[in-house]
Amino acid sequence: MEEIVTQLEMTAPDQLNPAPLVDGVALRTTGPGPLIRDLHVRIGTPYRWPSVTRGDGEWARWLAAPHREYRLVEYRGEIAGAADFEPQPGNDVEITTFGLLPEFVGKGLGGCALTLVVADAWALPGTRRVWLHTSTLDHPNALPNYLRRGFRGFSRPL
Repeated sequence: MEEIVTQLEMTAPDQLNPAPLVDGVALRTTGPGPLIRDLHVRIGTPYRWPSVTRGDGEWARWLAAPHREYRLVEYRGEIAGAADFEPQPGNDVEITTFGLLPEFVGKGLGGCALTLVVADAWALPGTRRVWLHTSTLDHPNALPNYLRRGFRGFSRPL
């Protein structure tokens, strides 16, 4: 199957359509390190994320990005997933990772967790746009969740 990539954006914070809160879901700020790498691999393996096969050098460059912010998705005190986002020129913020660990998928946590991540991205000073991309290799509920939260498709010139 050919991978189809979809680029999505919000251009104003009031476009966020929050999911209902789920008791016990929270975000915790963390820094770069081995835990982030482990979470990327555990979350991304079922979907063949490119980060799963990054070598040590590629991971070192990823984790050294000076402005990337990292969040742990927690559910009742356990790490349930991860997200990261990176401010870019023009006051854009790219959500570079969002996902749940396999054992937490299907428990109704994704919408709430995504709401919290998007709200954190919008909270960065000066943010004018939040964007991300997803693909047909991601979980089948990824694109519908992004659309329900208020993201809309856009195209970049080739």
